[in-house]
Amino acid sequence: MSPAEATAVSPGARRTTVGGFLALFGSELSLTFRKARTIAMLGFLAALPVLIGVVIRVETGGASRGEGPAFVAQVTQNGLFLVFTALALSLPVFLPMTVGVVAGDSLAGEAGTGTLRYLLVAPAGRTRLLVAKFSAALVFCLAATVTVALAALATGAALFPLGRATLLTGDTVGFADSLLRAVLIAFVVALSLAGLAAIGLFVSTLTASGVAAMAVTVGLVIIVQILDSFPQLSAIQPFLFTHQWLSFSDLLRSPMHWDNVLQNLGLQAAYVAVFGAAAWTRFTSRDVNS
Repeated sequence: MSPAEATAVSPGARRTTVGGFLALFGSELSLTFRKARTIAMLGFLAALPVLIGVVIRVETGGASRGEGPAFVAQVTQNGLFLVFTALALSLPVFLPMTVGVVAGDSLAGEAGTGTLRYLLVAPAGRTRLLVAKFSAALVFCLAATVTVALAALATGAALFPLGRATLLTGDTVGFADSLLRAVLIAFVVALSLAGLAAIGLFVSTLTASGVAAMAVTVGLVIIVQILDSFPQLSAIQPFLFTHQWLSFSDLLRSPMHWDNVLQNLGLQAAYVAVFGAAAWTRFTSRDVNS
């Protein structure tokens, strides 16, 4: 047998590999979203836009006075802006906390309950398991963001008028255009959390305590955002994974500005590459006894 034949992967084996990964990925998704903790966090995220909308409605009586932050001032004119407001208020704290819990617990939680060893006994492979865990965390990022966006859209439609929207640049666009921007922004916000998911996965490879991994991941978010608030640290701030999180507001301009958004997504990709590689190095060389 030639070396080429020895190293070739047959189509059947390739299908088996892909099928095995999809089965493992489906199992991870089921495990993630079946947990009572995950359901509770998604419920909290869904309730947050409702609370914000009710507060704005009560405080303004449904009439805009042109006061407050740009997003909030626009909510009473168009309920769709509640989507942008809810995402802007959720992104610094609430969304990262839920993602930190899911990503931090991904491997450490399995090790803590003694199921990680049995997962590795099955023909899953460490690399495939790591990719499945990270992919499930990314799906949760999207699910959490969409939960906030849909709850905000429903609340905004119930409490405020819908129609043409005035952008941050003063231009007016139709409802379909503003709805498209909302969809784009939701995806950008979800992708903005990818770097944090990779960090959480790496932290999860360092300990067998799910609680410790979750606490460290969430704590890192808080510490980094504190560092991002000091002008004296401006030299390092562009490299912090939270620095461009609110760049999605540039998509509410006419024309849409993509420079900061693309910088943010590029930074998240770099964090995924660095911490993903670190997680793989640690996990594939680690002795798993639980």
